Amino acid sequence: MIRREVTIGDCRLLLGDCLAEMWSIHQEKIPKVDIVADPPYGIRADEAAAKNKGKWGWKFYGESSWDRERPSQEAFAMMRLISRHQIIWGGNYFTDFLPPTMHWLMWDKGQRDFSLADFEMAWGSQQRAARIFNYARAKALKDGKQHPTQKPVELMEWCINELPKDKSVILDPFMGSGTTLVACAKMGRAGIGIEINPDYFEIACDRVSKAYAEPDLFVAPPVAPKQEAMEL
Repeated sequence: MIRREVTIGDCRLLLGDCLAEMWSIHQEKIPKVDIVADPPYGIRADEAAAKNKGKWGWKFYGESSWDRERPSQEAFAMMRLISRHQIIWGGNYFTDFLPPTMHWLMWDKGQRDFSLADFEMAWGSQQRAARIFNYARAKALKDGKQHPTQKPVELMEWCINELPKDKSVILDPFMGSGTTLVACAKMGRAGIGIEINPDYFEIACDRVSKAYAEPDLFVAPPVAPKQEAMEL
């Protein structure tokens, strides 16, 4: 059951468990849903956030175990069930849950021999050529980072542009600090985000509100945002 739902412009933000909320979304029978998601990889990035808080853009919001394990296989099956196409970051950590694909997307961070990865990989469900997005790690840190594994807004915009241009609803079942929905707001797209952590949920609501307040100058501005909160 949804613990909280907030609507900001064309974006719906749901505070709750991703499996339950994805099933509820599926029952709504939305005609076109595509997924852009960055699930926990199960590499204990939450511990790194606690250890390095205050350094190099890391943030830590109390005790949390959000990256102790990967989402279940059921979560990946549900994502594929309820949507037409999927782009899932950390795809190299989920190859036992996902079928082979030709549509690998890579974020080249423009820095080599650093303690963190030179690039990250996303699994894509479409029969499309593999692509690389070049975006410097240092530039990403200037993106208002509020989550230890927050992706750049420009990266998520690029992902959305890899999907069919038919104005589908973009769903992110692992919303975190809301970057996917920020990209939706800037691009004039409808989005749905699900997050289980109340602190990150509030950050996502704030970031999406600010994105609507400062629309992309090259995109037709969306309808003036309204914010509605519903407690369930």
